[in-house]
Amino acid sequence: MLYWLFDSVLSQFYSPFSAVSSLTLRVLLTVITSLTFSLLLGPRTIAYLRSIKYGQAVRDDGPKTHLAKTGTPTMGGVLILTSIGFATLCWANLTNPYVWILMVVMVIFGGVGWADDWLKIKYKNPKGLIARKKYFWLSLGALFVGVSLYYIASQHPNPATSQSMIDLLIPVFKNLSIPLSIVPFGLAFIIFTYFVINGASNAVNLTDGLDGLAILPVVFVAAGLGVFSYVSGDVIFSNYLHVPYITYNSEVTIVCAAIIGAGLGFLWFNAHPAQVFMGDVGALALGAMLGTIAVMTRQEIAFAIMGGLFVAEAVSVILQVGSYKLRKKRIFLMAPLHHHFEEKGWKETQVVVRFWIVAILLVVLGLMTLKLR
Repeated sequence: MLYWLFDSVLSQFYSPFSAVSSLTLRVLLTVITSLTFSLLLGPRTIAYLRSIKYGQAVRDDGPKTHLAKTGTPTMGGVLILTSIGFATLCWANLTNPYVWILMVVMVIFGGVGWADDWLKIKYKNPKGLIARKKYFWLSLGALFVGVSLYYIASQHPNPATSQSMIDLLIPVFKNLSIPLSIVPFGLAFIIFTYFVINGASNAVNLTDGLDGLAILPVVFVAAGLGVFSYVSGDVIFSNYLHVPYITYNSEVTIVCAAIIGAGLGFLWFNAHPAQVFMGDVGALALGAMLGTIAVMTRQEIAFAIMGGLFVAEAVSVILQVGSYKLRKKRIFLMAPLHHHFEEKGWKETQVVVRFWIVAILLVVLGLMTLKLR
């Protein structure tokens, strides 16, 4: 809205307003807007959640030290998503279909997370929404993205090669890819997109178990994906770095910037000892948005590297459950992985900060694939 106002209306009366057409400037403005909005709205949101007694229900089979967190306001993800939506609507080019796809993903996955959180609070039951209903709506959201992106790719192919809009690119190698486009009607691409988005959504949700643990790695990964979207949305940079040029990706950088600002604003209140938890409403939506951006930029493998912390948390749960069902033995002291280290005697803040350091290193490794080609 503000982008349109400054660039199309006010610039006619005062030419410096046309500076907002610069993507770099709008990225900075988006970060500032979402960060400021989150910081200003945070205290009121927390106070409101406390007034309606939307407190966290802590699982009794988790670390005993977490029982003291019972009653801490949850559903703080509403603050994150509201800040992202507000900043995006202010500074993004709203004629870009990728922007609206990401906003729809945010609403669908955030809505499922909200319902899950609300049921946990209402019935004082950590299990929340029935699994089949939860995964029906999550699946619907992921399939929506797959079909939408395939349709856009088929209608607006890359000027250099239409396959690079759909096929799975292999980092480091310039011209190597796995041809998802050979299957009719984009079914391979749609199914692959489904798993990327739902996998990312649930992985971030599993990581969200300690104060500040999930939100800062989300910010780091959003920054890394923002670099990929900026590069792939620019003809010169994409040609130089041998990544597919996808014109719509330029505005995806604005959404990444909104995630960064909103995430940092939320961390102000979520840092140990947390005043509020993001809940499923935030974790499911943020994970799905990151997965969607990874597909949009055709950097799913780089995303798996940058989000390796989320991958490790999800894999630890899969291995733990599988091992117990097959052998009646546990691999970890407790899953997800961050609980394992708590059980080993690490303090919560030690686990969080050390995982943050790992997340930074993984994002750097993912970004290195831009140049190692």
